[in-house]
Amino acid sequence: MDDFDTGRFRFCVLLFFLCGIAGAVKQLLLPIVDDRGGKSNGLQTFIVNVEEPEDVELLSSRELKQWHESFLPNATLDSGEPRLIYSYRHAISGFAAKLTPEEVRAMEAMEGFVYARPEATMQIETTYTPQFLGISKMGGAWDSGNMGEGVIIGVIDFGIAADHYSFSDDGMPLPPAKFRGSCTPKSKVTCNNKIIGARGFNSGPDTAVDENGHGTHVASIAAGNFYDHAEVLGMAAGAASGMAPRAHLSIYKVCYTVQHSTQRPSAPCRGSDVLSGIDRAIVDEVDIIQMSLGANSTPPFYQDAVVHGSLSALRRGISAVASAGNNGPDHLKLSHDAPWVLTVGASSTDRRIRATVKLGNGMELDGESAYQPTSFDSSVMLPIVYGLFCNDSSQMNQFSGKIVLCELGDIENIEKGKLILQAQGAAMILMNSMERGYTTSSEAHVLPASSLSYNDSLEVVRYYAKERASATATIVFKGTVFNNRPSPAVASFSSRGPGTRNGGILKPDVIAPGVNILGAWPFEVGPGAATPSQSAFNFMSGTSMAAPHVSGITALIRKQHPHWSPSAIQSAIITSADDRDLDGNYPVDEQFVRTADVVAVGAGQVNGSKALDPGLVYEIDVGIYPAYLCSLGYTYWELKILWGKGVICHHQQHVDASQLNYPSITIDYRRTRGVISVKRTVKNVAAGGAEHYRARITIPPGVTMALSTNALHFSRPDEEQSYHVTFAIDPAASPTLPFSRGKLEWVSAQHLVATPIAVYWP
Repeated sequence: MDDFDTGRFRFCVLLFFLCGIAGAVKQLLLPIVDDRGGKSNGLQTFIVNVEEPEDVELLSSRELKQWHESFLPNATLDSGEPRLIYSYRHAISGFAAKLTPEEVRAMEAMEGFVYARPEATMQIETTYTPQFLGISKMGGAWDSGNMGEGVIIGVIDFGIAADHYSFSDDGMPLPPAKFRGSCTPKSKVTCNNKIIGARGFNSGPDTAVDENGHGTHVASIAAGNFYDHAEVLGMAAGAASGMAPRAHLSIYKVCYTVQHSTQRPSAPCRGSDVLSGIDRAIVDEVDIIQMSLGANSTPPFYQDAVVHGSLSALRRGISAVASAGNNGPDHLKLSHDAPWVLTVGASSTDRRIRATVKLGNGMELDGESAYQPTSFDSSVMLPIVYGLFCNDSSQMNQFSGKIVLCELGDIENIEKGKLILQAQGAAMILMNSMERGYTTSSEAHVLPASSLSYNDSLEVVRYYAKERASATATIVFKGTVFNNRPSPAVASFSSRGPGTRNGGILKPDVIAPGVNILGAWPFEVGPGAATPSQSAFNFMSGTSMAAPHVSGITALIRKQHPHWSPSAIQSAIITSADDRDLDGNYPVDEQFVRTADVVAVGAGQVNGSKALDPGLVYEIDVGIYPAYLCSLGYTYWELKILWGKGVICHHQQHVDASQLNYPSITIDYRRTRGVISVKRTVKNVAAGGAEHYRARITIPPGVTMALSTNALHFSRPDEEQSYHVTFAIDPAASPTLPFSRGKLEWVSAQHLVATPIAVYWP
């Protein structure tokens, strides 16, 4: 503890004696401001942390609500609307209520008050991927009869289109007896053996029906049932299912579309609703919580509803999986970097829905589009016009009969196409920005279109700039093609680390397919879209699509190893990931098609089949997290918010991030120099019991690396052994990149257990 923390601690103790707890809290808490960063005098939703009452588990819901209402100035607003929105039991000790900042300041003096903050909002961030990830192949998880039976995935998202064929309960087992949820009447969702629970949280109970499509898509990737006739406008046709097609789904809708008078609809996911969804998922006893929710910033753990709620879930044996965010390609933009959250980045597959642009000079540029009408005559070269963002009404009279060049931004790509179609434009070419690089989209357009990479877009612009009025082009549709290379690759939009809040732990943990992923959709797409459908599918891209792949794989592991802890499951996924692409190279970054940083890929591409039998696992005792949080500088009261009780860090032996028994190793020379030694402990989970491992090391550039032992010998299941790894700066090396990559592999006759190593340089 540094001098400032020591002084603050002594000041806090003095305040306890002079002013009591409430006075100390008032001095130590952050100022209460609205979520735009400025002072607000109006009514807002605040999330309020309070002391946990004694024997809270014995309190009825009504008694707990009364305890929380005792902090409020009154029970109702002048309008007659109740102030209390949610009374939380598990996700946090506290409640959400409508309050003004002045009312919250008055609450600070009350005994039992801990902390209050205005809620923040988050945004929402397959026929082929089970095969691509090896799950459906011979020898994969499904081949052994494991399809996630009896495992419950709680999906915190946009709700669900429950009548879609992907959520049929054909072949499904009965729900587990432990499950305590249901489809509430307010949800307007009818349960079956696939969807066994549904609730909506919109500042109170509401519908769980998905009017957006995102929640339906995510749920189908994780655990959609088999459907034999999936396709998007005829593309990628085949049988579709989720990663764990026999797992059960419990739906917690926390995101609702808001229609603005002058802007396109937004889809906020309010923090109070997210916490309430997690709280209910814990009550219902789900096994996994799937959250494809992100933010534009990374708040402290106690202000991040996903991270805070996940810690509460972890303490009850529930795994938490979350998307890394869509804020790439810049570094330091990753969401949810806590070690107890399995954080997932996005990769592309080797499948493309090809739409090739042919220019008048003969150049051919491969792009993508799901809408490939046979009525479009690709033999006819059409004039080109530059439409910028293609939403300026003053330009529309130039579009008739032409192929319109459109930059990304301002409005959605499909909306651009609708405007061009209304202006009698013939087709559209979508041109990637430099940030989007080589990540293209196979969207369900309403007119002939092609999405081009940044480099190919530059070729089009150069040609148009040279030829101007005589420039022509056409689009040749080639359908669904496979074996695109390099693959997998990191999607340009996928958020990169390093994490900014976790003390240097490598994030994302893994990457998973998240580009042009086919999933269930509530309505028809393409021309004549918006008609409700039980059999529609759509392509979507985002880390939102990557995370449910991992949630489904987590369900397969949970089915095969029902007594494993969440940290053991997380370890199995990380240490079995593939750090090489299909051609044996490190995955590339699709922004510039160069080798991706370790903070973009984490351990690599998730491998569902290898994760079922990892050989060794690294486990973390949940009880060590207060000592870890102390090492990050969290205060007594911040720990009280997160952990439910205060921890005096001055009396704790701190556990630095590098010393957590995490399945990756990070050496952060931005924070310290010199020799660094880390300890890791592995547990033998191999079915055979006795197994012998030898070490194989790939040393990160810029350091030297020494291992305390080169062999591990196990004679029985659940046996544990420890080792130390010592790092020092190599005086003969001069790293030119901010991140170095290496790995430590433990290799036996049956298993390969890979621990990724990242070195951060100043």
